[in-house]
Amino acid sequence: MSKQQKQIVYFLFFSILLLVGCRSSNQSIKIGLNTELTGEAPAVGASCVKAATLFVNKMNQDGGVDVGGKKKPIELIIADNGSKADEAVVVAQRLITQNEVVAIVGPNISSCAVPASEISENMGCLMISPWSTNIHTTTKNDGAFKKYVFRACFTELVEIPLLAQFAMSHLHLAKAAVLYDMSSESPNSAAHQFQESFLKAGGKIVAMETYTSQDRDFSAQLTKIQASHPDILFIPAYYNDVPLIAEQARNLGITAQFLGYNSWSTPEIIQLDSHHYLDHAYFSNHFSTESDSPLVKKFIQSYQSTYGTAPDDIAALTYDTMGLIVESIIKAGSLNRTAIANMMANIEDFTGVTGTYKFHQGNHDPFKNVIVLTIENEKFVYVTTLQPE
Repeated sequence: MSKQQKQIVYFLFFSILLLVGCRSSNQSIKIGLNTELTGEAPAVGASCVKAATLFVNKMNQDGGVDVGGKKKPIELIIADNGSKADEAVVVAQRLITQNEVVAIVGPNISSCAVPASEISENMGCLMISPWSTNIHTTTKNDGAFKKYVFRACFTELVEIPLLAQFAMSHLHLAKAAVLYDMSSESPNSAAHQFQESFLKAGGKIVAMETYTSQDRDFSAQLTKIQASHPDILFIPAYYNDVPLIAEQARNLGITAQFLGYNSWSTPEIIQLDSHHYLDHAYFSNHFSTESDSPLVKKFIQSYQSTYGTAPDDIAALTYDTMGLIVESIIKAGSLNRTAIANMMANIEDFTGVTGTYKFHQGNHDPFKNVIVLTIENEKFVYVTTLQPE
């Protein structure tokens, strides 16, 4: 077991012990976490659990949540989906039927969030994904929004066109190659969104290469990309794949500017990039620790003093997700699942650490700014804010 995995297990055990004290089937507000503590994205699950626990501890220390004039503590029920779609479905079913939660936070990665959302929708339980940007998480096959499913982040339809425009107008680079995991929901979708958006922005796509999850040799794809002489190599991949791709690309002589999207956001990507191949790479994100907002600064200070590290965007989005759920419970004045979901759909001005939330006219995706960061000196450094029109 790696050091990181041990830390996650210890933290999960501690969190469960800490929260058992407020357990009461009649008096507590049960909120479930359907998250990725093991599998391909354990750093994602760890940040999610930490932020949710931080929020719950603060609320419970302040007396709990006002539900129809009575204060009730939050009981956080944490479940690992193993970063697998089938496990995410099983977890969602168990949280709703056995644990009787009033709302579910997560899953985060889209390959888990999309199938889990179908369970929450069919069983009438509010689900909010902090981090899934895939449009199918919140929408049905006909494009209509699911009644019980929301997200705390922007979608790829907002993020990727802005990222493509950034490459053209800010970086002044017009020839792009794309290497993506065709077997993973969000990277696959983001790759094709970028292809379409970059072409619309006036750029040229010189290569579209694929791999599948668990691949570790990208030399064949990168050799083809090298022959196409791109200015940009867009890598829509999860943080654990990116450093290896970057290393192999540079070793093959590819000098293109690396460009990524929100799945690069955990600091684990820097730890894995021991030879600094990702220095000066750019990627889009939901959150920056360099914000001047007093609310953001307070959150960062609280998180850092508790865990000894700065929060990433997953932690920030999870913290906002918990806030959105509590806001909806207070407005509903009850723990009825449908009433809580209805109140969520009518939120028009909720200020969180990642921005201002507004759900209206049946839209369950917040319309938010996109942050661009770069990697310098083993840190994420703020570059600019991109505003959707």
